[in-house]
Amino acid sequence: MLSSAVALAAGALAPAQLAGAQPASAAATYQWVALGDSYTAGVIPAAGDVFEIPRDGCERTDQSYPQVIDRDLGGLIDLTNVSCGAATIENVTFSAQEPIGRHLPPFSEDPDYPFPPVPPQSSAVETGTDVVTVGVGGNTLGFADILRTCLELGSGSGGVGTPCRDDLADGIPARLTKVGKDYDEMLAVLHERAAHAKILAVGYPTVIPKDTAKCRYNDLEQFGPITQGDLDWLREDVLEPLNKAIEKSASAHEAASFVDLYDSSRNHSVCDAGKWVEGVLASGSTEVALVHPNAKGHRNAADHVTAAILNSIDVA
Repeated sequence: MLSSAVALAAGALAPAQLAGAQPASAAATYQWVALGDSYTAGVIPAAGDVFEIPRDGCERTDQSYPQVIDRDLGGLIDLTNVSCGAATIENVTFSAQEPIGRHLPPFSEDPDYPFPPVPPQSSAVETGTDVVTVGVGGNTLGFADILRTCLELGSGSGGVGTPCRDDLADGIPARLTKVGKDYDEMLAVLHERAAHAKILAVGYPTVIPKDTAKCRYNDLEQFGPITQGDLDWLREDVLEPLNKAIEKSASAHEAASFVDLYDSSRNHSVCDAGKWVEGVLASGSTEVALVHPNAKGHRNAADHVTAAILNSIDVA
């Protein structure tokens, strides 16, 4: 079981989503385009059911925060959701993406794979777009590969030491620099496509608790064999700096604002009883979750993103 979970993590931070945007509503007052990776799309069963037919391999789910907000706000906002699991910042900005669906052989065969490429997500942003939300960066950082390496190295550690940090730490600053550079370019492109639109850069939630003693070694509903020392490193030197890089980029662009999900989710990490992010496996099941938000996590994201959207369009 562990070996398959480790291998699946390779495909991971953003598994897959689903096809195409919803049709425009004539009654909607504001046009909203949701962009992003699997933390936006939903992807895992714990974040709801995939709802788009035919599938495009992006795995958007009905409990993901864009869909929750769309239901909450009714006819006020017309949503176009083109987020896609496994998307990088480049896939949002200018590169077509070949979605992977749930095709992760030899452990998972997706009967609909391969999927046709989907266009760059920014192509959904038009002159008349009023609000753009974008939640992306983890795949540009390479978090899925980092997670896989930490799982593999931790499995031979007995829970001792920092084998993952020792192997990967030197390369993290360059990865973070690329996130910042690509994010700046993305925001410029989005502003060029919709000059009057408000851009909301959505950060990532708390995944690893400050007190990693909460995390049980070899528990696949948490972080499996990743050591406590490596979890501390991942939180302090990888995931928190990722959010800081996104926030810094957003603050440098007049049209953009940062939406913080980290503080509100501090007590709902993978290792907390009331978790908003699943572990390697989803709680109480054998479903591979690969450290993605569940429906409760998306509900929290929806609350914060909704407030930011309403503020950006001056709705009381």
